[in-house]
Amino acid sequence: MSALKFCANISWLFTELPEFSQRAQAAARAGFQAVEAAWLYDSDPGELRSVAERTGLEVALINTPPGDLKNGDLGLGAVPGREQDFRQGLDQAVQYAKILNCKRIHLMAGRVPTGTARPAIAVEMEATFVQNLKYAADILAKEGIIGLIEPINTRITDPRYFLDSPHQAAAILQKVDRPNIKLQMDVYHWQIMDGNLTQNLQKYFPLIGHVQVAQVPDRHEPDSPGEVNFLYLFNLLEKLGYQGYVGCEYKPAGSTEAGLGWVRKYWEGKK
Repeated sequence: MSALKFCANISWLFTELPEFSQRAQAAARAGFQAVEAAWLYDSDPGELRSVAERTGLEVALINTPPGDLKNGDLGLGAVPGREQDFRQGLDQAVQYAKILNCKRIHLMAGRVPTGTARPAIAVEMEATFVQNLKYAADILAKEGIIGLIEPINTRITDPRYFLDSPHQAAAILQKVDRPNIKLQMDVYHWQIMDGNLTQNLQKYFPLIGHVQVAQVPDRHEPDSPGEVNFLYLFNLLEKLGYQGYVGCEYKPAGSTEAGLGWVRKYWEGKK
């Protein structure tokens, strides 16, 4: 069994430092092989690329632009009537990914429109998402990039997010039927929405293109008090032969550096 590869999400970790490039340098000093981030679109991707080249870091994942956050957007992939905005955002994400040599883009689904009941629009939103994902698959295939869809829990984090369970995501991926569109497993969201992590991980493992971790319910370090036994889960990922990155998308309980004991212990155990 090969050891897992961990990736620092610099939208969440090392936020003691203001710039993404500074956070990436801190991640490299801490021993990470890669970084990921949500939205880099207000920063110069060239600076982060320079840091990555100097340190040997890989930029493992970025998200498509969220849309208009102030007006309630959080991705546009499944939002009817916003197809052109989704395509423009996808183009921007691809340009950033090419600069950063990033091979994974999270294609954000978005929220159920305000004032609309989920059951009334769910079929239309799914059809929109499938259409947009097929379009994205063709664009990304030309660049050798994997597209990812991520269920986000609607019980705590975002009640209006459209894609909220691994089962819903798997059904959509079946309809999209493109080898370069895969499932992003965020353990935090999966545990809150469905639990049953062992069975779900085994069932959907062939679809998984990226994993993210945070303890439940407080979204702190994996070794903080909570519901999930990450030693067991990491061992299961190893046994299944997971070769991708495990993204550290959690809120440090204190400073980022002070909370890295769990990953250093893992690294030491694999030497």
